[in-house]
Amino acid sequence: MKHIIIGTAGHVDHGKTTLIQALTGRDTDRLREEKERGISIELGFAPFDLPGGRRAGVVDVPGHERFIKHMLAGVGGFDLVLLVVAADEGVMPQTKEHLDILVLSGLKKGLVVLTKTDLVEQDWLELVREDVRSAVAGTFLEQAPIYCVSATTKQGIPELLEAIDKATDDLPEREAGGPFRLPVDRVFTIAGFGTVVTGTLISGTVSAGDRVMIYPRELEARIRQIEVHDQKADTAQAGQRVALNLAGLGTEDVERGAVVAAVGSLVPATSIDARLLILSQSPNPVQHRQRLRLHAGTAEILGRVHLLEDADILPGESALVQFRLEQKVALRRGDRFVIRTYSPAATIGGGIVIDPAAPRHKRFDQKVLAELWQKEKGAPEDLVAQALAAAKMTLQTPTQLARAAGISEEQTKAALAKLQAAGVVDLLTIEDNTYYLQLDTFRKTLAEAETALAAYHERYPLRIGAPLEELRARFFPQVSSRMLVPLLTLPPAAALVIEGDRVRLSDHEVRLSNEQKQAAHIILQELAAQPYSPPAPGDIVAQHKFRLDVKELIASLLASNQLVQIADDIILTADAYKQAQQQVIAYIKANKSITVAELRDLLATSRRYAVPLLEHLDAKRITRRAGDKRILGPAADTVPPRA
Repeated sequence: MKHIIIGTAGHVDHGKTTLIQALTGRDTDRLREEKERGISIELGFAPFDLPGGRRAGVVDVPGHERFIKHMLAGVGGFDLVLLVVAADEGVMPQTKEHLDILVLSGLKKGLVVLTKTDLVEQDWLELVREDVRSAVAGTFLEQAPIYCVSATTKQGIPELLEAIDKATDDLPEREAGGPFRLPVDRVFTIAGFGTVVTGTLISGTVSAGDRVMIYPRELEARIRQIEVHDQKADTAQAGQRVALNLAGLGTEDVERGAVVAAVGSLVPATSIDARLLILSQSPNPVQHRQRLRLHAGTAEILGRVHLLEDADILPGESALVQFRLEQKVALRRGDRFVIRTYSPAATIGGGIVIDPAAPRHKRFDQKVLAELWQKEKGAPEDLVAQALAAAKMTLQTPTQLARAAGISEEQTKAALAKLQAAGVVDLLTIEDNTYYLQLDTFRKTLAEAETALAAYHERYPLRIGAPLEELRARFFPQVSSRMLVPLLTLPPAAALVIEGDRVRLSDHEVRLSNEQKQAAHIILQELAAQPYSPPAPGDIVAQHKFRLDVKELIASLLASNQLVQIADDIILTADAYKQAQQQVIAYIKANKSITVAELRDLLATSRRYAVPLLEHLDAKRITRRAGDKRILGPAADTVPPRA
């Protein structure tokens, strides 16, 4: 079933709350001060059962100019608005300001309601009709029907109910498949339950037991219970008024303006790129670095507007800007906002978020402006490609790309499919997770890596290849060691060959001269003769007086896994090292542990060699130190048993 939020708007004391009570049977004024003064101060809420059987939610906003910020906290969740004008007063200042806010907030559908019609004559009522028609001209309410009602006599209420019910049929559904997001408009405590927040769920779905995050503070919590329109529910969906009982947080951790959302789905920021429109009736242009109040979702944040393409923005004009805020805010691309002057506060414009977490820009930078124009008007695949380019060589999941591009995950996946078919992106799957990268960036990085490897091979011709970890740190620092090998198996990396912990160009081959082969044979022979008390490499060189670069030859033997270095001056043959591993594991399995002295006796060696060998096995996680003994480590199972 489609979920709808209906809101009110209009001047103070024009009968909004009384009208809602006549429609729903609920009084949305809950504060003592509201009842004593007879005006709404805070947002009011009520479930609304429509004649057709659909249950909607109502958000009743205060009309007094002092409480415009409360009105702004509610309007972002509206699907349908009732613009209320009292027949005995007509259009008033807050009627006009509320109408401006509705337009700036992107509202598309609404009805106009003339209240208190029992207090005026028919001639006067017609004049008020004309006044209202003039006020809404050029707005989304220009063709909206006007309903004349009296909440006191109930005249016109049944007709208005039918009209509201019919109007909801044509409203689009909210983004139920997107990431869960609920801007908080109220926070309170219920004894025995703890912290409760309320708001209009503007996208996604949330269920009891879900882990969520409170933005912009990025605090995690668990949903203990959910209420939808005052009724307990297991799940809430976009377009519903929702109360969430949060486990793990106090009321001091959440405030109006916060956003409860899926973990990791938003990026809190103080710099926001946007398209800003200034109202034509605004008395002054907006100037560079002017301090303003930005209202987005349920939040009000102070900040300065940096004009990126104009010296100032004249009334009736729009321009690309960057807001630099005094507090973090968590928004998404496409979110609407309203701006008001700092003092005295007055609504002067609004716009749409282009980049909710933008780097700081210089003014009049043509490259930045071109990128913003593309972000503003681009198709989903353009936005995803931009997000991938910005990520450079950081592998991205569809969820991460959706967040960066400011579009839904479904749109992101469809865009990625198009980009992959066009040869723009590629993917790799690691442990059932899919990651994407931009091929152009990948190819450029590979070309740089190949050039560096060619230089490495020229400098070290006897080494099978460069250390893989060094290549990762230099050219793929954003890619984890776990993900690098799968990445380098993609077709563009065909020129690279990975052998163990080394990487080489596919056409590189180690070729030893006869002299080098003879020296290598002698070194291996000398080390094998004393497998666990091997001579130091320097001693072998001194004894045989080699006339070649023995250090480089030994590096080559290490790289080709014929030798294993367990300390600076201790090198074992690969066979000796393998047998030592197997003997240590077998001994520990039989005796629960092994000491340095026991290893010394087992290998017929001395402490000088036994201690570094055990430390090496510790580093490889084959053994683990427990006091003055060693027990088996988690990597012991990876060592093949003795034949």
